[in-house]
Amino acid sequence: MSHPSTESSTSKELPRVVGIVGATMMGLGSIVGTGIFVSIGNAAGAAGSSVVLAIAVAAVVATLNGLNSAQLAAAHPISGGTYEYGYRWLHPSLGFTAGWMFLWAKSASAATAALGFAGYLLNLAGPEYTEWRIGAGLVCVVVLTLLVLSGIRRSNELNIAIVSITLISLLAFVIAGLSTTTQTGTDPLTWNELKTSITFHGWPGFLEACALMFVAYTGYGRIATLGEEIRNPQRNIPLAIIVTLAVSMLLYISVGYVAIASVGSKSLAAASQQQAAPLEIVARQFDVNGLGIVIAVGAMTSMLGVLLNLILGLSRVMLAMGRRRDLPSRLGRLNHAGTTPSAAVVVVGFIIAGLVLLGDVKTTWSFSAFTVLIYYALTNLAAMRMSPEERRFPRFVAVLGLMSCLFLAFWVEQAVWIAGISLIVVGLIWQQAALRFHQLRAKTST
Repeated sequence: MSHPSTESSTSKELPRVVGIVGATMMGLGSIVGTGIFVSIGNAAGAAGSSVVLAIAVAAVVATLNGLNSAQLAAAHPISGGTYEYGYRWLHPSLGFTAGWMFLWAKSASAATAALGFAGYLLNLAGPEYTEWRIGAGLVCVVVLTLLVLSGIRRSNELNIAIVSITLISLLAFVIAGLSTTTQTGTDPLTWNELKTSITFHGWPGFLEACALMFVAYTGYGRIATLGEEIRNPQRNIPLAIIVTLAVSMLLYISVGYVAIASVGSKSLAAASQQQAAPLEIVARQFDVNGLGIVIAVGAMTSMLGVLLNLILGLSRVMLAMGRRRDLPSRLGRLNHAGTTPSAAVVVVGFIIAGLVLLGDVKTTWSFSAFTVLIYYALTNLAAMRMSPEERRFPRFVAVLGLMSCLFLAFWVEQAVWIAGISLIVVGLIWQQAALRFHQLRAKTST
């Protein structure tokens, strides 16, 4: 059975307006946010103090995936990411599965970001406002969806400002926390502490934490999904991904160490579940006036940055799927100015808003963990199929990436991965039904 090509569904391409700085900042804007400000608490609940080690393991897995994403995006710089790579190097069903998983994985991450933003905002406003978290999250989704509709150039400028504020606040947190940790003599990174924590929580808890923290690094994929809009993609995409991963790894490990050393894993996990604002609560333990407010502001800007970049990336994947008619063809069209896939942006906004209504950051993040690990397993599989001329890194990098993603995917809660597999089946049924419909329509018209 034949599948419609991307080019046949549209005559327009998005303009290349994003340079190396903008691409790197988009990667950081997608990474430095929910994972460090909210979901580190969920991982701490699963693994205890050894979450610091889980952050490092997740960084290694992310590096393998990042290198493969970089070489794929450089060889095929078009909107859609692994959805397009699957079609080019694998099989239409696997390409569709990658796009389908990306839509649900990152929609769940976006919902977590919206709820995280609301959690920090309302915690700053006062405990009496915490019940408004879902409503505030919905307002956030609506506002940023409208912003993305205005075009990527304006979105890119706002993203750079957001990421700058976020990085400053996290550096302030690390400096203040290291000072406090040095004074108290606490060190959660000793081998005895790590061994005790892994023994107490068990290897399943540690591996679950690795899976949860892996998702926190996967914002680098946004650089690949925006490949059609990046200038000099063969050079800028791989470089932006590598720089993004290096900066985020250093930041995550530093923040994780400070947070665990300051309040312990139990308090960190409780703060994540009850108020979705764990780092602000940790910061208030430091003897630094106003640091809690600085962290809250940095967290809120980071959540906005994550949500902004996720709406951008999701709409571009939906654009690619609409172009091939794996989703309704209306989603594969740009606006009259040729700058924004307006219909795709609006639909993405509605999906994220629906997930925000769940109101539970652990559920949305765990679901994101499984689906994004499947997505990147397909990324690595596509990288394995590249020709020697296309390849920039040794083939074993793709093999290790594939094995690590498939291994970690099934350490999240059983109900989550069962739901994820069910979603894959539903998606493939949809794809085949849509294909048969278009084939029947083509025969009828002739």
